[in-house]
Amino acid sequence: MSSRRVTCRTTHHQTFDGQGAGVSETEQLRSSVQKVLARSRARSEALTECVDEKDLTAQHSPLMSPLIWDLAHIGNQEELWLVRDVGGREPVRRDIDELYDAFKHSRSSRPSLPLLSPDEARAYVATVRDKVWDVLDSSPLDGRRLERNGFAFGMVAQHEQQHDETMLATHQLRVGPAVLTAPAPPSSQVPASGEVVFTAGEFSMGTTLDPWALDNERPAHTVHVPAFAIDVAPVTNAQYIEFIDDGGYERAGLWSERGWEHRTTEGLRAPQFWDRDADGSWWRRAFGRTSPVRPDQPVVHVCFFEAEAYARWAGKRLPTEAEWEKAARYDPASGTVRKYPWGDSEPTEIHANLGQRHLEPADVGAYPGGASAHGVQQLIGDVWEWTSSDFEPYPGFEPFPYAEYSEVFLRGDYKVLRGGSFGTDEVACRGTFRNWDHPIRRQIFAGIRCARDVVDV
Repeated sequence: MSSRRVTCRTTHHQTFDGQGAGVSETEQLRSSVQKVLARSRARSEALTECVDEKDLTAQHSPLMSPLIWDLAHIGNQEELWLVRDVGGREPVRRDIDELYDAFKHSRSSRPSLPLLSPDEARAYVATVRDKVWDVLDSSPLDGRRLERNGFAFGMVAQHEQQHDETMLATHQLRVGPAVLTAPAPPSSQVPASGEVVFTAGEFSMGTTLDPWALDNERPAHTVHVPAFAIDVAPVTNAQYIEFIDDGGYERAGLWSERGWEHRTTEGLRAPQFWDRDADGSWWRRAFGRTSPVRPDQPVVHVCFFEAEAYARWAGKRLPTEAEWEKAARYDPASGTVRKYPWGDSEPTEIHANLGQRHLEPADVGAYPGGASAHGVQQLIGDVWEWTSSDFEPYPGFEPFPYAEYSEVFLRGDYKVLRGGSFGTDEVACRGTFRNWDHPIRRQIFAGIRCARDVVDV
């Protein structure tokens, strides 16, 4: 850790000056920006320093980049937006811009590129970050839209944390001894079952005011949602095993035509990373360890087609994106929407399983403090939840600050996921946050929550 970085960190954590006067809102924001950037970098370092050079440069799945590509890409994006754009500084490594452009090279082709070595990548991201501390010190965090409220810094922190979650998924796919550790998640405190019925009505979906919300979350717009019911908790492993044991993977009528074709072609029989003993016991492989499947945990590592088939087997369906967000944010007492299900306060260990605090989902019912105004639990954290909605732009959508963040993905072959997982950091997770992926993807930390139609009430 450089002396420059330590000085910046100490300065930004200060709350009062020598005479006891409160710091300005701008300085408080500067301190918050520093904290989220530091937290993101600490996680990136932890995910890349726990393996040797061979594992850093290997491709553990054609779906994923080598870990060392992700690290250097994180640094390159930070250089482009914060060092060069916000800071107006000279480039650190203009020669690698194309090499680490995610749109120039597919993930499967990246191992063959002349990538920076692990030592070079670490030195590069450290140099970029030292320059970013200087840029942060001098930025007014105001003025043009990119800098206003620290948006560019927040965008970069979110980008790094999203790649950290991707690197965590790469660790899950890596074959070898366990290198990541974390305490076990909490067990259930109160029962979490049943469903909540929502009456038909309007609510404000998306956001215009959240300063760090990304372009696809904007703008806020009024949506009428017909009456529906949504489950209090995500689908558990025990419930999913019932689906398997009832022939869920053999009954074509439970699957969409495309889903059945995918199930057949890929030979799907259970969630990814599950194995079954001769006596019928299920085991789950996770981050180099094998353990019995815990019945009360949300099921994870299922694709959209599996989620859709399970919901149909259960006599239900997947929620629409609007239903999910209404269940998560709408407060009927005030007629307003919240940032998180529990309110506007930032997530803590009481509210949700986030930030790689644990390496697996917590049992359903483990976070009653994170329940929504309607009593729906664990909408944030644990597992991303597939919705039935395609990734579409909101009315009035405008790409910002660049089209490649989300505009190029809109109206493609993507389904929206909501809520975040145990591997999602709080800076990249809120009630309006939209994730998206191809419906065949299973390496992501995705699970299921069911909904159903009801007669208008």
